[in-house]
Amino acid sequence: MDDLKPAIASPLLQRATDLPGIGAKHWQARLELGFARRDARSYLAHRLHHGPLVVQKSLHPEGEDICHAVVVHPPGGVAGGDALHLQVSVGEGARALLTTPGAGKWYKANGTKATQTLQFQLAAGSGLEWLPQENILFDAAEVGFSADIALAADATLAAWDIVCLGRQAQKEIWQRGLYQLNQRITRHGRLIWNERARMQADDLVKTSRVGLGNAAVFGTFLVCAGVVPAEVLQACREIVLTEAKVGITALPEVLCIRYVGNASQQARQYFEQCWQILRPWYYQKNAIRPRIWNT
Repeated sequence: MDDLKPAIASPLLQRATDLPGIGAKHWQARLELGFARRDARSYLAHRLHHGPLVVQKSLHPEGEDICHAVVVHPPGGVAGGDALHLQVSVGEGARALLTTPGAGKWYKANGTKATQTLQFQLAAGSGLEWLPQENILFDAAEVGFSADIALAADATLAAWDIVCLGRQAQKEIWQRGLYQLNQRITRHGRLIWNERARMQADDLVKTSRVGLGNAAVFGTFLVCAGVVPAEVLQACREIVLTEAKVGITALPEVLCIRYVGNASQQARQYFEQCWQILRPWYYQKNAIRPRIWNT
């Protein structure tokens, strides 16, 4: 990795119409981040962006061991046809925490799907926490989320995502649109998690009791750090929520925590409670909230 390599980019707010061979007015944004470790310090060693997807500054609010960074999408919302691509590599022994400054807003599709692609690669002894704030799908949004995550044999991953169907503050109902998910995690080249979903706004799964049951918010929190100790698992299961459904499944190599309800704030708080319990196990460190969450 390049040591503290500066960002190289086209003008920050350049639309894809300015790029050769692209005719539609869509954002094509790409951000590459590389974290490394020197002695006891994890640091942002490589940063490259094209289009409106950036990190402004790396932070160390909990000491040198873990580097925090906030991924920012300056336009504030994603329209139909826009594509966001985040590529992260974490070098041997390094640890990083990535989050976002606010909810992701996915606008009406206008006939073209918007996409978010994550590519994470974690080297030996490394760790990555991907803890973004929720994604809000406006009515008529069509969105495809994909993630391809490659873990070394002893790397640690903690990642959550929360989806809100419709703008709750405006009491908007998601009546038209498409949600797609393609998520794949490998460890040392072996597949340990593969999840795919496709839901249109009028699909039965949205209203069925064995699906979302008309809930507007759903989320998943995955931890890949080996077998979860029984006492840690029990502590997570003792968290009680009202007016929401949660489920915890402990597989040999993946801990999966689900939320289905009607409040994105409740989903975030629930996942954060679980994180407070889980982090001392998988990192041997207490959870320290990113500063941006307090703003």
